Parts: sequence; C-alpha cells; structure tokens
Amino acid sequence: VTNVGGHNLLKGLDSMDYVQAQDINGPIFTLIALDSHNYPTMGDVTREKLIQVILDAQLNDGGWNLSAENADPAMAIQALAPYYKTNETVKAAVDKALEALSALQRSDGGFDSWGTVNSESCAQVIIALTTLGIDPAKDSRFIKYGLSLLDALCAYYKDGGFCHTRDGAADD
Repeated sequence: VTNVGGHNLLKGLDSMDYVQAQDINGPIFTLIALDSHNYPTMGDVTREKLIQVILDAQLNDGGWNLSAENADPAMAIQALAPYYKTNETVKAAVDKALEALSALQRSDGGFDSWGTVNSESCAQVIIALTTLGIDPAKDSRFIKYGLSLLDALCAYYKDGGFCHTRDGAADD
C-alpha cells in the first residue's frame, strides 16, 4: 500500500539519506522491516547498502551506539542475522558483537539500556540470540552466576504481565 488517505506512505523511503536520519537506528529497522517479508528495495536503498552502513558503524568493542553513550548490539544483531551464514564480513561483525553482548550482561542475567535495567533489554537480546539459533537458556556466554536471560526476564513477571522495571507495575 503506497497511498492511504491521499498520503504516500513510502515517501522518502527510497533515499539512504532519509533512512539514515535516525543515525544507525534507521538502517537497522529498515533492514529488519525489509527482511520481515522479503520486501523489495526502492531507489538507492538496498540491503547491501543498509548492511554496509550498519557494519561501518560498529564500535571497536563490537557494539553499536544507538543514541546512547554505551554500546548496544542487540538490534544490530537482529538486522544482520539473516546474512550471518552467507556473508563472512557480517559473520565476523556479529561474532564480535556477541562477545560485546556477553560482556554487557549483568550478574543477574539481565541487561540495561540507557542506564535502566529493564525487561525490554532482556527481550531484545533474547530475540537477537534466537535469530541466530542461539539458545539463551543454554549458551554459556549468556549465563552469569547460574542465571540466564530467561531467568532475568521472568524476574519482571508480575500480576499476569511484565513490568518495564522490577519495581514497576505490569504493563502492556
């Protein structure tokens, strides 16, 4: 669908400049969206260009700066995962990112984002690992002091839902 209510929903999506307006988040989310259903690319926005932009933004420690001061590799790993087995450069970058991700994991098995320990960070890492076929409950790189990511995520379960932070209320 390119026209809803007279508005072109794809306006600008054929430009790498437009896609990169949100820094590295734009290329990451664009690649995830394109690959969610093998959608065709448009204009100068190609999977190859998106992959290269993501690879070029990787920090020395293996992570990516996603609008915060500290590396956060989970979303970039999700975007690059479909290319992990077929592209050696992507494989090397993701392997380095997995090392960074393991190093960022907290002693309680969880993760934080933007200085807040939260359930969403655990969930994003679980998604990143499982897109690569890594079992977050069994891979020793992601078990700290006997606690896995799943243990950490379950610590946010309250009143039939999950809390953003452990001391918060369950929410959607």
